[in-house]
Amino acid sequence: MFFIRFIPTFPILHRATFVFRECTHALLLNAIAIGSLYLGPKDSVAKGETLWHLAHTALSTSWQSMITHNGPYDACKGVQLMITALLGQIYGALSKNRAIRTTSQVFHPLGFLWARHCGMYDSEPYSMDNLPSIDAPAAEKEHQWRIWSAREIQQRTLLAYYVLDGLVVQTSSDGASSRHVANPLSLPSSEEAFDASTADEWLAHMHPQKPNQSSFRTIFRSLFPPVGSFRPLEYEFSTFALRVVLEGLHSLISDFDDNELAVGVPSQSDVRRALAQVHETISMSIHFTAAERLEILLRWHTVCLDTMINSAVLSRHVCLRYNIIQHISGGCGIVRPDFDMVKWANSEDARRAVLHAVAIQDIVEQLPRGRAHVVHMPSSLFAAATIYVVLSLAGMATVNLPRNIVWQDALLSRSDLNLGHEDIRPLSGSETKCFVENGNGASSLPLPIGGAVRNLLYELNSMQKLFRCLSSQWGIAHDMEDVIAQWIQLCH
Repeated sequence: MFFIRFIPTFPILHRATFVFRECTHALLLNAIAIGSLYLGPKDSVAKGETLWHLAHTALSTSWQSMITHNGPYDACKGVQLMITALLGQIYGALSKNRAIRTTSQVFHPLGFLWARHCGMYDSEPYSMDNLPSIDAPAAEKEHQWRIWSAREIQQRTLLAYYVLDGLVVQTSSDGASSRHVANPLSLPSSEEAFDASTADEWLAHMHPQKPNQSSFRTIFRSLFPPVGSFRPLEYEFSTFALRVVLEGLHSLISDFDDNELAVGVPSQSDVRRALAQVHETISMSIHFTAAERLEILLRWHTVCLDTMINSAVLSRHVCLRYNIIQHISGGCGIVRPDFDMVKWANSEDARRAVLHAVAIQDIVEQLPRGRAHVVHMPSSLFAAATIYVVLSLAGMATVNLPRNIVWQDALLSRSDLNLGHEDIRPLSGSETKCFVENGNGASSLPLPIGGAVRNLLYELNSMQKLFRCLSSQWGIAHDMEDVIAQWIQLCH
């Protein structure tokens, strides 16, 4: 189940060249623990936690020896340590067991330190000059395929730590553990090449590819040009690479402050413009499957929502205000002391946020069953639920949506575009812009003619059922469902 269900949504291990006897016991234990989340029997969760504890004990007591382990095709030492810790921390971050969740949050920054210690950031990627011809001897093709897959696994594992970092930041609202925008790693290879089951199939995908050594640091630099641009990024992205980019942008959001900007941190407007470029890139990428596009848009909408307001901090604020005990979001972030929830609910940012919240809910409901296990789904859905409950508590029973949403208008304000009112086209030109800018302070958000109407309390009840389904894989959804049930009671 690990390779069938988990790896397609989190492609870090290469199934075709995976050799069990070459793996450490702790790595296998964590892989089996994650795989157990997709099994039906009720005792599978308890067994998975037992496996996790065994792996965590092995990792805690033997990391000094594991950090020196070098596989037959590894470019540097410590790769299996990194993979083992990564799988354990993903399991822990989304576990029903709160002690395991806390352990995962505390230990996850170690991955970046281990990677630097082992020289993984300095490791050269696979050279396309070593790519054998399609007519080369089978032994040579097989050998080069395994060298390539080892390099690719190492790179993807380290990139996955950036994704994990974003997952932890989403729930804790603390700052990132590493400076994402300084990430020197290059883009991973295409998913088609990584999914190849034979050396010949791998070569068939690799030979047409152009050598691309662009680093994520270069990509982030192009997202923040001196002069704003909404052109799509001129890189061949996989969905996994785009997730790394989105977590980099999300890491900048965690440094926002209502009163002042930290040194070296782009403004909120800069980040929103960068997100607009990423959306254009997603829209222009024709090689994504429908499920992949939905998964990456799910994360995009969540990051956009957090540019309007920190959803983790907002959910904690609601719980504190109404004396609701929650075990989802820790961290130290708080809303400013003078925060007025009702006033915010009637703001442009709230109307922008609710558009993204609706999109998140729709995507979760659209994802095919076999792909409904992406790791950021619970936190994304909970962010959407937070927006719904805040609007409901502010007296907004329904939301009247535009018929067609223009996401650039939903994301960017006039100030983000650096334009005055006289420079903007008439509001009638975009239903989305009318919706965002023409709040009427009534018991529902403004109604574009012909737009859909969403009853927020009904949608919260629907979300509660979605969390019930998610909890069979990701135990943290149990705690999220419990909080939402109490929020629903407040709204009655």
